[in-house]
Amino acid sequence: MKIYKITDPPIKIYGLNVIDPDNGNFWRLTPDIMEKMPQYNIVGKRCIGGRVRFVTDSATITIRMELKTLNVDRAIPLPGSAGADVYFGTGIQSRFAGYVAPTNYNETDKTVETKLVKSSKPETVTINLPRNEQIASMEIGIDDGANIYQAAEYRVNSPIIYYGSSITEGGCAPRPGTAYTSILSRWLDADYFNYGFSGGAKGELVFAEYIAKHKNISVFVYDYDHNAPTPEHLANTHEPFFKVIREAHPDIPIVMMSRPDFDRDPKDSIERRNIIYQTYINAKKSGDNNVYFVDGMQFFGPVGRSECTIDGCHPNALGFMRMAETLYPLMSHLLRDYR
Repeated sequence: MKIYKITDPPIKIYGLNVIDPDNGNFWRLTPDIMEKMPQYNIVGKRCIGGRVRFVTDSATITIRMELKTLNVDRAIPLPGSAGADVYFGTGIQSRFAGYVAPTNYNETDKTVETKLVKSSKPETVTINLPRNEQIASMEIGIDDGANIYQAAEYRVNSPIIYYGSSITEGGCAPRPGTAYTSILSRWLDADYFNYGFSGGAKGELVFAEYIAKHKNISVFVYDYDHNAPTPEHLANTHEPFFKVIREAHPDIPIVMMSRPDFDRDPKDSIERRNIIYQTYINAKKSGDNNVYFVDGMQFFGPVGRSECTIDGCHPNALGFMRMAETLYPLMSHLLRDYR
């Protein structure tokens, strides 16, 4: 078996801002923003949204992952909180191939390994990194007579940027690849960054400025109303946050969304939705025709809404799938010119 570190060419890593293998740091946030916002010192070092991508003609693939942390989340299966999952192929034809994760909740060994079988034809392999954990390393093993190649760049190579709550972050997807951000970006064959933070994203302008520093963004999607302590807080931050992004990126589509679990507290949800909608209307009135509003009430649909979450709030696989299916036509339209 031939062994490659995920930092070895031609393997590429996407969706992370810090890739420092010598120190075992694979982070989605950079040190400067964590210094400004110390509440992100733990969650910013997690690798949610990170992906490993390559092409191989190997008939078997061995994945060995060493975790730095092992945090049990009572609401998320281990493959979702501490595991990485694998897809073969690209775009909407991608198919789930398996996962690597600890085997039980009282596991103390932070090194996990799995072996997957595929055809011996060259095929793109994408590994979605864990949601709740920091990883120290990951290695890929292929058959001795096989080859590994660089995968084609994403069709949409300017990343989608997602900003929002624990739902944006992927809670409570049973695997990383079943979060709506992952499903949608996989179907679109689009690169992306996940800036969802459980209880943390509250529309701070310093984080808007951090996002605005991205040189290239294909679409910006934000939906942090769950994390706003009050509707008044949301009203004071939602439009200013939008304006920071718009000033830095005057031509990109910006999608504003409200929370999907609308019916848990309809009065509060309506008030928050109206605040988000007002940001959208104000932008349209000012001549901005590249803004879009998505009412979160429509995400789960009218039938089986109670089956779409694990706790009345956080989506399960069904809830995330319905979110992705709702957003896909809009996002496909917005990204239609990418070839």
